Amino acid sequence: MPLSPKSVLSNAIVRAALKQAWLDSNPGVTGGHEEGGFVVQDAADNVRIIRWPKGLQNSILVPPHYGCKIEGQEIVASFHTHPNTGADFLQKPGETDKRAVRDDPDLKGANYVGEFVISQATVYLVTPTGQVREVDDTQAIFAG
Repeated sequence: MPLSPKSVLSNAIVRAALKQAWLDSNPGVTGGHEEGGFVVQDAADNVRIIRWPKGLQNSILVPPHYGCKIEGQEIVASFHTHPNTGADFLQKPGETDKRAVRDDPDLKGANYVGEFVISQATVYLVTPTGQVREVDDTQAIFAG
């Protein structure tokens, strides 16, 4: 059965990883930095998280992931935080976020659902085509 954003988010491991990334990003009006990672699935459908190196205030570098795989496992989703809640920062995904997913040829796997962007109030999804939609309330995702 094909994966959906909802099925990925229903996994307790994924929910815990999103919450931990949010906490690790030091959210608030000042001093936050982006955190992110990949959600991967092995041949037995086991899910695990591969975190990315710590990002900067409003950017993060994505590790190489050729063919929508990393460490030999299929990437089913990616995620990153938007922890800066001050007026100078976007909480929703911006054009750079959309382009990063849409234009990445290595994020076009058959089971890749897109990139979750975690903000203070809302978890968004950037689809592989670069479209953005609200997925759920952040606290609802964290509460699982």
